[in-house]
Amino acid sequence: MSAQLADDELLIRRTFDAPPELIFSLWAEEEHFRKWMGPEGFDCLRAELDFRVGGSYRAMIYSEEHGENWFGGVYREIAPNRRLVFTFAWDEGPSARNETLVTITFTERNGKTEQVFHQTPFLNVERRDSHLGGWTSAFECIEAYVAELSRKGT
Repeated sequence: MSAQLADDELLIRRTFDAPPELIFSLWAEEEHFRKWMGPEGFDCLRAELDFRVGGSYRAMIYSEEHGENWFGGVYREIAPNRRLVFTFAWDEGPSARNETLVTITFTERNGKTEQVFHQTPFLNVERRDSHLGGWTSAFECIEAYVAELSRKGT
């Protein structure tokens, strides 16, 4: 039995070829976060993470076409290598200051990590679908970054 998602919810399941400790650290450590955050064609030029419950984060992704895009939020729950909950809001744009809640779980499955990403509430289906494309692309960047780390033996 599975629950139906509401129009203001986003759910993305992704399996990465890396242990939960590594995938979790990509969200928790600034040097990793900057390497993958943002969809393809964007670079994360700034990221400040006060990675503790109640701590805030702020980051900026940049592309030639779209310029600077600032976002941030507050960490609500941190269970190392298992679960991460934080708020998310853009500074500007069509959904500026619409705060959503992101919940991510990390589960080890045969040496890999299943990441379940849930974000809600969105202002409308269009904004949700925009985030679906952006996060899906960012998770592809995670895959590439994990492969690079593996080649380097990190």
